[in-house]
Formats: sequence, C-alpha cells, structure tokens
Amino acid sequence: MELRHLRYFVMVAEELHFGRAADRLGIAQPPLSQQIKALEEEIGVHLLSRTSRRVELTTPGAFYLNEARKILAHVERAGREARKAARGEIGLLEVGFVSSAVYDRVPLLFRLMRSRYPEVTLVLQDLTTEEQVEAMKAQRLDVGLVRPPVPNAESLAIRVFWREPMVVALPQAHPLAKLRRIPIEALEEESFLQVSHHAGPGYYDQFIRICAQAGFSPRVVQEARTSQTVVSLIAGGMGVSLVPDSMRNFKRAGVVYRRLKPPEPTVDMAVMWRPDDESPALRSFLEIVLEMAEV
Repeated sequence: MELRHLRYFVMVAEELHFGRAADRLGIAQPPLSQQIKALEEEIGVHLLSRTSRRVELTTPGAFYLNEARKILAHVERAGREARKAARGEIGLLEVGFVSSAVYDRVPLLFRLMRSRYPEVTLVLQDLTTEEQVEAMKAQRLDVGLVRPPVPNAESLAIRVFWREPMVVALPQAHPLAKLRRIPIEALEEESFLQVSHHAGPGYYDQFIRICAQAGFSPRVVQEARTSQTVVSLIAGGMGVSLVPDSMRNFKRAGVVYRRLKPPEPTVDMAVMWRPDDESPALRSFLEIVLEMAEV
C-alpha cells in the first residue's frame, strides 16, 4: 500500500463519483478505479458500494475514511515539521552560560530566539567556562556563552560578539566610592574578591594582567564561583572587585559601581560551539548572535 492509494480513496469518498474524483486528482478514471479495487483487495473489505447510478461508502469504508484522513494529516504534519527542522525553526538546544552573562545582552538574545523561533526549546544551564568546555566536547551542550580567553578549547569555535568595560564594585561606605572615576592604581592596597580561576580561568587571568599592567599584584582574599556571590560579599565590606559593567544591573544594597579612569580595561562575551555541529537550530541561534555582535 502507498500513500497515493489513501489519497485516491479519500478523494472518491468525498466526491462519491469516480469521474469527478479523477478530475480533481488529474488522472484518468480507469486507473483510479483500478487503484481503489487494488486497495480493497489488499485490506480484504469492500470500501465502496458501486452501482451504475451511484457510489456509496460501506460501513467499513466509513471507518477507513476516518483513519485514512488521520494518516494523511499526520504525514502532512510530519512533512511540515521536517521542513521547519531543516530551517532551524524547531528543535532543542542545550545552552550553557556563565553567571555574569545574564545582566545585559544575553537575556535579549534568549528573548529574540524565543520570539523568532518559538518551537525551538532552549534548555539553559548556568555553568562555569571549564564546565561548558567539558560538556561541549562530550556533546552534552550545543552552544555556550563564555568570557574569553577560553583554555583547552582548541577544537571549538569561539566568536566574540560583545565587549564591555570593567568597573570597580566596592562597598558604599568605601572612601573611593566618593570618586566618579577611580584610577586603577588606587586599588593597589585593596583586598580583592574575584571569581575563582577554576570557575573562569580566562577571566581571572585577564584580571591579573590588568593589575600587572597598572604596576601591582592584586591581593585576592576571597574567591567565589559567581560574580553575584562576589558582589554579595562586597556588600558585607569584605573587599572590592573588578567586574563587567553589566553587573551594575545586579542591584545589591551597600554596593556601588564606579568606572575606571581611561584607558578602561574591557571584558568580552563570546559564543562557543562545535564547528562540525550541523544543527539547523544552532545555525538559527548563531545568526541571532551575529546580528547582535558589536565587535
């Protein structure tokens, strides 16, 4: 049995006339009659009652018509879904992101993806850079949002799409909080709280380089897994930190953010994926990322 047999039967059942059904199908009447007869022989029942004056559905034919319509509708729907999947309009993406990513462009990225491709399911995971690299290589993650440089990611594709200045987060009562802009050299004697090297190795190394370029080695008194934890500890008066400017959107009582005097150091946000991944849904995600790119 082929799908065309079902289509032929449904057309005859709707028209109850072989001639009109043949015209709608664009075929001759004799082959249509032969196909319906072959279908009846295959399933072993009469689906249509034929006389010289009329064609009627038998009782089995009425049941078969209902099921045939369901099958054809399912096949049509499957074809539509397959075409959507090929265009990247449907599917599932496992998306990793570092915690500091959620205060500016990344939520907008997620909103655009859901708005443009509502049938692509995003499974979001708050992971460190190292965890994302490991999950990506193990194919447990489809795409990641990280702060480069990213160690051990030689086999992965990485594209920077957003660059922002770094700012100082410090207790509201700190003497430097009175300044509109802080010279980075003024932080030489401060106690630093930073996201740990394990959680963000590239980001941590960049922080060390920034301080080294200013002529000092920072005294790191506490490390944490996330920037949110760092800011919360600053609220307790435990020290200061260099954080991405977008962290200003993380409001915490007792904490203020101040710009650094030029030249301001910057930090990047990048998208990371496996270059051999041909997922259309991933392609759609990357297209939106590139639309948002500012670097």
